[in-house]
Amino acid sequence: MEKAIDSPFPVLGIAAWSGTGKTTLLAQLLPRLREVGLRVGVIKHAHHSFDVDQPGKDSYQLRKAGAEPMLIASRERFALMQETPDQEEPDLAYLVSMMAYHAPDLVIVEGFKTWPIPKLVLYREGIGDDSIMSGDWVQAVALSGSSPESLSPTVKRLDLNNSEAITQWVLEWLSAQPNSTTS
Repeated sequence: MEKAIDSPFPVLGIAAWSGTGKTTLLAQLLPRLREVGLRVGVIKHAHHSFDVDQPGKDSYQLRKAGAEPMLIASRERFALMQETPDQEEPDLAYLVSMMAYHAPDLVIVEGFKTWPIPKLVLYREGIGDDSIMSGDWVQAVALSGSSPESLSPTVKRLDLNNSEAITQWVLEWLSAQPNSTTS
């Protein structure tokens, strides 16, 4: 078994095939977790190039001109952009370490299916294959439809369409973590 990411706070992966509803579920979970007083950071994996600023804006021009990193800030928010042209895939351990300064109670990682972190797997029949539900790091599976017989008996089964039950599972999982501030 691979070693988990060393972190001062719990890290939970949300793994699923594209189109399963990861972002939709997170948009339902995050307000509920905030209501109970949790600070939750999110790291989202993108499989494509993206820009958070637009061509023609000063920050875009400065980043394209070679600023490494480029930080833009206002009284409402800030964004730090770092070019990584020679990197094949983002280093999740490094990204998690960048969250430490913010001292979240939990960091949820959307994507990064192959990284050795505890995972809540989302699965809809007909989207991808069910191999995503196996592995040493799978803690729970939220399914739409019946559960495959191959699912380990130690893995918690949840209803993908019941975001309240999934929220409750996340809270229970979080309180059982040794580095949790909620235990």
